[in-house]
Amino acid sequence: MVVVGASALAAAWGMELIGGLPPCHLCLLQRVPYYVGLPVAAAVGLGAWRGLPLGWLRLGLALVALAMLATAGIAGYHAGVEWRWWPGPSDCSGPALAPFGSVTDLMAQMQSAHVVRCDEPALVLFGLSLAGWNALLSLALAMVALRGALARPA
Repeated sequence: MVVVGASALAAAWGMELIGGLPPCHLCLLQRVPYYVGLPVAAAVGLGAWRGLPLGWLRLGLALVALAMLATAGIAGYHAGVEWRWWPGPSDCSGPALAPFGSVTDLMAQMQSAHVVRCDEPALVLFGLSLAGWNALLSLALAMVALRGALARPA
């Protein structure tokens, strides 16, 4: 689970830093539950290896499942925005402008600002945007974590 989630994050960072696809606001929000869930999943794996009580392991897996469900919800919402099923947030307009000293400086900043829109997919693979693929992947990870949390001891 940790390897798959870390690979998804690495792919997102790679597409941003190497591929030149800047993320929108919703893309960045989708990463946050991974930043929470992956360390917890790694701690659960380490705890299982070290013989941590089953209750703690189940709690950890339940937290991972919640984190992955959160990112699946954000990704599903984002995919719906891209398909124009519902409107997106108004803050998908790129970074805020830096403080300005004059109207001329403000105008120059506005003309050079690059807007990354949430309602236009940066990349579509096999008919799904990256947000759609993330929704599916994070749902699968949530199911794996939930299954582990609810499993009977062997």
